Amino acid sequence: MEIKNESIRILVVDDEADIREILQFNLENEGYHVDTAASAEEALRILSPRHRLLLLDVMMGGISGFKMADRLRKEGNQIPIIFLTARNTENDLLTGFTLGGDDYISKPFSIREVAARIKSVVKRLDAPPREASHLLQVNDLVIDTRTKTLSINGTRVELTKTEYNILLLLMENEGEIFSRSEILDKAWGNDGIVLERTVDVHITRLRKKIGAYADCIINRTGYGYMFSSTYCKTV
Repeated sequence: MEIKNESIRILVVDDEADIREILQFNLENEGYHVDTAASAEEALRILSPRHRLLLLDVMMGGISGFKMADRLRKEGNQIPIIFLTARNTENDLLTGFTLGGDDYISKPFSIREVAARIKSVVKRLDAPPREASHLLQVNDLVIDTRTKTLSINGTRVELTKTEYNILLLLMENEGEIFSRSEILDKAWGNDGIVLERTVDVHITRLRKKIGAYADCIINRTGYGYMFSSTYCKTV
């Protein structure tokens, strides 16, 4: 059953009153229930299991958004988090995803962009647990782990064993960055001696084969590769 907006309660955390008011007004017009907090300290007091999504400013006085997210994850709270920040350096992006963030929106932002990002995260709330299915799916890109095959829009895409292993690794661990050496270890195993740059070659070929979904595979320079459906142009 599809999750309706009116069943989603969002907590907006930002120390700028104007941003809180703009987000609350527009998201409530989209049908969401919206609570607001002016600080991480206030947010931690009012956050409850009723909240299904957290829009969290990074740069705040007192406890920062990153520190709040880290605290929640260490406590076992897996509420989806979308970070809001005026900082958009690669290190900030990496920090956000490493702390378990589901998305990262740079200020200034458009309300349309925020609404689209929220919609993407909400779609995942309705998805069945991966353990309960042999399918890994992003829109019409589907991996069948029983037959070890990939299809896009119902058409089978031929992958080599290594290409399949790489895509499966990244999709099963969406948002997690893998270094080239980690990909070699997990996708190649003990299949001889392989240079790390071979990973780049295989990912280049894999991107060509998955076409419009190529942007889902992200290269974080100096760190490695990750899969994020947020960056897919088709989502």
